[in-house]
Amino acid sequence: MFNSSEMITRQEICSLSMVRRVAAMLDIDPDIFAEGQSLPRGWQFLLMGADTCRSSLRSDGFPGLGVPMPDLGLPRLLLGGRSVKFSSEIPIGAKVLRTSSIKGLTQKTTDAGPMAVVTLAHELRLDLQSQPALVETQTYLLLSQQSRSSDDKNAEAAASISADRTAVVVPDDTLLFQFSALGFNSHKIHIDKIYARDVEGFPDLVVNGGLATLLLTEFIRKELNVDLVGFKTRHVAPLFCGRPMTLAAQRNGDEWVLKVFNDKNRLAVEMEVNI
Repeated sequence: MFNSSEMITRQEICSLSMVRRVAAMLDIDPDIFAEGQSLPRGWQFLLMGADTCRSSLRSDGFPGLGVPMPDLGLPRLLLGGRSVKFSSEIPIGAKVLRTSSIKGLTQKTTDAGPMAVVTLAHELRLDLQSQPALVETQTYLLLSQQSRSSDDKNAEAAASISADRTAVVVPDDTLLFQFSALGFNSHKIHIDKIYARDVEGFPDLVVNGGLATLLLTEFIRKELNVDLVGFKTRHVAPLFCGRPMTLAAQRNGDEWVLKVFNDKNRLAVEMEVNI
């Protein structure tokens, strides 16, 4: 286990222009937003884009989210999960202090080869406030290069989806590009189809884990009318560009459990929501 004492601090601005662009990407009227309104919970990815110099990017193009990601000789990187806790609102137009660090790094050997688990921690703090408005922890898997087949088009579909509420989204390459650009994420599996297919072995561009999370938080905000206090996500399988993904919400007492299923009705993302 590795614990880094290095912390990277950046001042960000929750700018109205960027918020409007996120709205446009989500097909929401950008003009309904104005300075002083609260940033919708789930849109904080805007404030976590890295400013890693191009010469310092990983070979797969991933810049890290606020922290340069170590390579360790492991060329493949996938999101494993994240947890987010909201403590206060972030006003549109506000100055925000982002503090990011690598909290842990564990290396191990598995049947598939060497791998590492990297944990990043981020705090977003409003100017002059002592307590963070938001704390987010992200877990990434660094994997060795190996041949793989991620196309399950010949696999049998799983059982039908049972949930209280569902919605179907088909992420296209324009949506992946816009989300990657807004978050300044140059990971090639999201923007370079040839790289995704020929180097990583995927059948198509991979849907950003952060984009899948954003679509879930938007589903919560607009369809379930739930105020988020926090959530945890677990990513168990990739989602691919141009293939339908089903968002499903199941109420369990006072809690909601949300899931994303791929076009074969197989679980790809699971989210536990605190309200």
